[in-house]
Amino acid sequence: MPRTRVLIVDDSAVMRQLLTEILSHDPGLEVIGSASDPIVARDKIKALNPDVLTLDVEMPRMDGLSFLEKLMRARPMPVVMVSSLTENGAATTLRALELGAVDFVTKPKIDIRTGTLDLADEIVQKVKAAAGARPRALSPFAATPVRGRATPAIHTGALLKSTHRVIAVGASTGGTEALREFLVPLPSDTPGIVIVQHMPASFTRSFADRLDSLCQMRVKEAVDGDRILPGHVLLAPGDFQMRVHRSGAVYSVRITQDEPVNRHRPSVDVLFQSCAHDLGANAVGVILTGMGADGARGMAAMRKAGARTFAQDESTCVVFGMPREAILAGGVEHTLPLQELPAAALRAVAEDSR
Repeated sequence: MPRTRVLIVDDSAVMRQLLTEILSHDPGLEVIGSASDPIVARDKIKALNPDVLTLDVEMPRMDGLSFLEKLMRARPMPVVMVSSLTENGAATTLRALELGAVDFVTKPKIDIRTGTLDLADEIVQKVKAAAGARPRALSPFAATPVRGRATPAIHTGALLKSTHRVIAVGASTGGTEALREFLVPLPSDTPGIVIVQHMPASFTRSFADRLDSLCQMRVKEAVDGDRILPGHVLLAPGDFQMRVHRSGAVYSVRITQDEPVNRHRPSVDVLFQSCAHDLGANAVGVILTGMGADGARGMAAMRKAGARTFAQDESTCVVFGMPREAILAGGVEHTLPLQELPAAALRAVAEDSR
């Protein structure tokens, strides 16, 4: 099998050497070159035709975001951001993902060599996942968001009567943009939605705020005890597990720091298993693009409990791992392109509430 060819773009000679050392150690990867700034990178991309790019943000002559935007307009390709700005600058990272980056890795703040080597498995895993990604040209949503104007909403009649229904969504790699495409068309009277997106603690609030600026529904980072209400979306906070809880006719979320599941906290399986246990047929499950198998067992449990379940199809996924595993586990009732999932979820709610 051909090795994945990687070009490293970073102004730090130390980081270029470390990333080369880490990636070259994996037999499935080949570092074909490095560049100290985007201008050099542009020429090397043309000459070497890499499969994946690792890209820093702060660099001389042109910053990484400006270069990424130009690259994704002219020659879309898989990009993994590797930068110290990706933790403190959550908005910077979200912008990179919006522009088409597949994933990101945060550089360590101190002891660069030891800290970066400690991230070796994560870096290798994300670069290999990016190799199988399907980068897309920039969408018109890359502009400044304005509530309710991003795309036409779906109109299916009043849904507030379905207050006892909950839509549960899980996503990982590629999920930030997939969630935007799923949520933006939904009308303001959509039944309550709960979401797990694999994302560090420093990012979920900024991500929720970004979605809130785009959607007709209200979107917020969940807090323990928040009620699940029509017209509202609750996003699991990074580094916490989120479960749904039912007490009579009242639905709410429980936020805890229980152990990671499938190496994730928050975990899609934790959310979906709680939906199966507490909501049964009153839930609709949706699994979107992502690497790995998190959510597969939980979605199977949801379907067994009577929930309607949907998966994003391979052609529209950045990474088809999570939907594929959910399908193989028998948990998926329908597999659809991303653009069809919002209307399908609403139809499932409307049909089940008659």
